[in-house]
Amino acid sequence: MGLTAESVGKSACGGNFVLDIKDGEKVVALAGNPNVGKSTVFNALTGMKQHTGNWTGKTVQNAQGHCTSGENNYLMVDIPGTYSLLAHSAEEEVARDLICFGGTDAVIVVCDASCLERNLNLVLQTIEITEHTLVCVNLLDEAKKKKISVDLEKLSEKLGVPVCGTSARSGAGISEMMEMLPQAFSLQKRNAPPVIYPEKIENALRIVEPVLEKKPGGKLSSRWTALRLLDRDEKLNASISGYVGFDIETDEEISHAVSEAKKYLAENDISETGFKDIIVTSIVCQAERIAAECVEFEKPDYYERDRKIDRILTHRIWGVPIMAAMLLLIFWITIEGANYPSELLFGALFSLGGKLSGMLSACGAPEWLNSMLIDGVYRVLAWVTAVMLPPMAIFFPLFTLLEDVGYLPRVAFDLDRYFKSSNACGKQALTMMMGFGCNAAGVTGCRIIDSPRERLIAILTNSFVPCNGRFPTLIAVITMFLTAGTAGFGQSFLSVLILTGVIILGVILTFIMSKLLSSTVLKGVPSSFALELPPYRMPQIGKVIVRSIFDRTIFVLGRAASVAAPAGLLIWLLGNIRIADGSLLAVCAEFLDPFARFIGLDGVILLAFILGFPANEIVVPIMLMMYLSTGKIVEYEDLDSLKSILIDNGWNITTAVCMMIFMLCHFPCSTTCMTIKKETGSIKWTLTAFLLPTVTGVILCALTANIMRIFTA
Repeated sequence: MGLTAESVGKSACGGNFVLDIKDGEKVVALAGNPNVGKSTVFNALTGMKQHTGNWTGKTVQNAQGHCTSGENNYLMVDIPGTYSLLAHSAEEEVARDLICFGGTDAVIVVCDASCLERNLNLVLQTIEITEHTLVCVNLLDEAKKKKISVDLEKLSEKLGVPVCGTSARSGAGISEMMEMLPQAFSLQKRNAPPVIYPEKIENALRIVEPVLEKKPGGKLSSRWTALRLLDRDEKLNASISGYVGFDIETDEEISHAVSEAKKYLAENDISETGFKDIIVTSIVCQAERIAAECVEFEKPDYYERDRKIDRILTHRIWGVPIMAAMLLLIFWITIEGANYPSELLFGALFSLGGKLSGMLSACGAPEWLNSMLIDGVYRVLAWVTAVMLPPMAIFFPLFTLLEDVGYLPRVAFDLDRYFKSSNACGKQALTMMMGFGCNAAGVTGCRIIDSPRERLIAILTNSFVPCNGRFPTLIAVITMFLTAGTAGFGQSFLSVLILTGVIILGVILTFIMSKLLSSTVLKGVPSSFALELPPYRMPQIGKVIVRSIFDRTIFVLGRAASVAAPAGLLIWLLGNIRIADGSLLAVCAEFLDPFARFIGLDGVILLAFILGFPANEIVVPIMLMMYLSTGKIVEYEDLDSLKSILIDNGWNITTAVCMMIFMLCHFPCSTTCMTIKKETGSIKWTLTAFLLPTVTGVILCALTANIMRIFTA
């Protein structure tokens, strides 16, 4: 089989699908429960790099990719993971609508071999919609480790559709699956439906089905459509009407048949709720029967190891302290590991800047242009790269390892009750953790939250956890002013302990602000959600490192660099345009100074935050540029020399503490603000997301500064 990857198309969640179909291609949807390796199968087929993770909710939109198998060309569409097509969430609606109305020619349903019974619920519902289904039993390697075997031939016989086995992470079985796929296109109408319901339900369906068989023109399964009409899903019925080209609910013949069927059900004591319960129960029971015949467990208690670990990691008392300790360990490794590479990068990049400046001079470039390009644009880029790259290259792989092992959903489980007490959604724990890497990514991740109210709360509070761009400044301030009296391991450990405390403060503020929003402008009752705790898995360390560096580190660094370059130009202009006795930077800093000192900072620091709106990483170099009145970004030899510069310009312990608080609580960066505008579609909510952490930071800084002044006076 030859597989080729082409360009990616993205379609937003919803019922309108824009598919990038090329001539002669068949459209194949990849469906499956969350955490069954569906996106891994997609990547193996298309050669693309759709991010995968060992937790629920990774795919929040439809990713498209092209692949070729033999003489056949396919457009593969990776849809959000879902447990059901009865659509109780946004993910389920997207999956159902794409399968029903998205123009797909076939559906591959990816299942987890180690918990096939649960996955068969989705398989049976998919087959009810379309016979053109291929079942991919994935994770056979993990099932083998747990002494679980699946009879694929018998499963195919029971379902009436082709079934294949794969281990997508290693690529095993992918070629065989694609060779089997054409069988799904040639399947004819089944002799018997995948699920036989109780006699009274079947009798009601017989009243409606004959009418539907001639009405929608064969576009949809008449049996599935009859079930949905009797189920009275108004939103779905509207989608069906739009798809078939007429109002299916007001059609006289269909309406009469549905009324007769409902009358029959009522006469047999089957209410609307009872009808839904019977449908769901029948599907579950059929899945149980098929699994019992096709799956063999050599060790019935194969999951006992995971349960023992979960008793510790999700313990009501110890779960959160263990999470904090894990966070502390990651930060310690990041800080210790990033120091030396950062110093090397600083030296190398600033040395290169000197050579580039010499080259420009040799080419006859005027001094002002040389200074603008090198001292302004290049030096800001160099600073951002040297500060961000080493810690990100360590932090992201470590964070991804926790994700790959399966620990992140346990963190969401531990924090769920705290979010629930804040009238927010427990899934917010997952989006909050995404924010540690990049707040913009955390905001985008909020799509996994079904409730619009709770999704908005998560978006507005995501910036209370510091992104990777804020860590270097926090670490530097802690090391210079709060742990300066210690040395060696003691200093690094104390620094990490304080940093972890700052992070926990951000999490606490997230709870408080979520509660405040849910009690005022976004009132409501917290919704429940099903959080699957995936099995613990051995991480693929090589893939984790490569994926985290290219998918996360390089992406975030590229975003920061793209805004740092124009910011460097602006900073250079402000620092070199003179007004009276000072630069524009100095004039602006002097104007802000009275208010800044009231909240424990100074005008330079506050102006540096404002000019650092494009990227948090450039706040410190802007401060140095103004303190030294150099008109350009300068380097410093080590933290001791930086501390001397800061102390000479009036810094003390109060300034340092307030600097940390404001670094934790201030407006989101420009990229995050643009992402919030895109996700909410509202200037009002974007402004709210800008002001909420900023006002909080100002209040906390003012209180802290004035209290510390009383005790240090």
